Order: sequence, then C-alpha cells, then structure tokens
Amino acid sequence: MTERKPPGVPFESWVDKQIRDAERRGEFARLPGAGKPLPQGTDTTYDELWWIKQKMAREGLSVLPPTLALRKEAEDTLAAALRAPSERIVRKLVEDVNVKIRDVMFKPPPGPPLGMKPYDVEEVVRQWRERREAAE
Repeated sequence: MTERKPPGVPFESWVDKQIRDAERRGEFARLPGAGKPLPQGTDTTYDELWWIKQKMAREGLSVLPPTLALRKEAEDTLAAALRAPSERIVRKLVEDVNVKIRDVMFKPPPGPPLGMKPYDVEEVVRQWRERREAAE
C-alpha cells in the first residue's frame, strides 16, 4: 500500500480497493492470531497508551515513581544482604542503599513519600550472622 491515492477517487473506495487487492494476493491469509478473538484486558476503558503498557509487560519492564522504585530496591537489597556470602558484602550492600535512601530523605523527588529510614548496618549484619549460624 505504498501507492498514493489518485486525485478524484473517493478515499473510501480507494482504500476498499487496496484491501480487496491485498486479500486476492493472500496477504491476510496467515496473519498471527487469525480467527482468534482480540485479547481483552480486565479494564474496558480506553487507554491511549495501551500499546506501550503491553510492550512493557512483554519486555518485563515497569515504571515506578522514584520513591517506590527505591523502596523496592531497598527491600531487594536487604533480602540480598541476608543471603550474601560474606560480612563485607553485607556491609557494602546496606551502605550503598543507605546512601540512596538518605539522598531521597533530604532531596525528595516527585511522587509519594519514601516512608523509610536508612537501615542499621550493624543490625543487618547481626541478622545475617544469626541466619548463617542457623543454616550451619
């Protein structure tokens, strides 16, 4: 459908002709999803960004406000610290995430409040030691 509409030909009949020609050539014969219902979401309201959201879901991406992303990162970091192989790594993980938490506490980004304070490194190390001793 790279050709231009000739002047004087109504747009609708020109488009209809293009579709009929493509059908005759078999261009609609083996399309993915042919004969299947369109995928339905749970939300029936129209969303202009539906295709972006579907693409992000397929790619496993998500966009969270900065504070929620940091809260998730902090929780994941704490879990990783408790599974870490050495005390040095535990300290490094917790201290790195604490720097980010402090930055947000003193320079809040837009979005919901963070609602958390830096972790107590010594407390996390103590929990890590207890878990390690219990596992052995």
